Amino acid sequence: MDAAQAVALGALQGLTEFLPVSSSGHLVLLQNLFGFQEPELLFDICLHIGTLAAVCVIFARDIGQLLLTFFRLPALSRLHGGVRNLVAEHPDARLIVLIVVGNVPTVILGLLFHQVVGTIFGSVMIVGGMLLITGTVLWMTRRAPADGRAVIRFTVKDALIIGLMQGLAILPGISRSGITISTALFLGINREVSGRYSFLLSIPAIVGALVLELNSGIGNSMPIGITILGTLTAAVVGSIALMILLSMVKRGHLHRFSPYCWLVGGLAITWGILS
Repeated sequence: MDAAQAVALGALQGLTEFLPVSSSGHLVLLQNLFGFQEPELLFDICLHIGTLAAVCVIFARDIGQLLLTFFRLPALSRLHGGVRNLVAEHPDARLIVLIVVGNVPTVILGLLFHQVVGTIFGSVMIVGGMLLITGTVLWMTRRAPADGRAVIRFTVKDALIIGLMQGLAILPGISRSGITISTALFLGINREVSGRYSFLLSIPAIVGALVLELNSGIGNSMPIGITILGTLTAAVVGSIALMILLSMVKRGHLHRFSPYCWLVGGLAITWGILS
């Protein structure tokens, strides 16, 4: 791999990881349609670390507040008269619980199906169909209310449903960001909260996915400079893509990604039929 290819892969990872168009779906299409080869495991992990870094930078303030609240939970619990009252009254404490709860179905689905998903659902036609579904879900967000519930009215049931949808995004062609933000909007969650929760929820999921990949063993023959270049590109492009998406979610423009998903999905299905 040369420097240009490393930059291209990093940019692709940064764009498709956050924009609601499915990074895994694009990888499958590139592999099948253009003979694109999946990068070596360590390089792939480093690209994911780059996009994880983008989330941490953009949401640094939120993460800092959540960590501070986490370490103060015993004192805050006494102050509020118990854990139940704390979760009911303190937005950050509630958000911590919601992130943990939301990742439960994601972890279960990931552990059960991550080894077979690529084999069973890795065909171009299936990815195309999943992209059509993603596009349709995004299009339906046009009717989501402009104003919704704040964090303090965000329930455990909501978190479980969104976490289940995040788990389904293991299917290539289903966008994790698209399906989780859309689901939150359908449940009546505030637009800004929907975007924040989706990406804060993604942090444990990305870390978990990296752990699963690490368990597969690592081999790397690429120069360290090429790996660093790809990682930095993924982080920079991912940060820009994440800011663009959050801005579009706040304005209620998530559905504008639908035509792209439909176009790519339709082309993929057509290619599958003709090939």
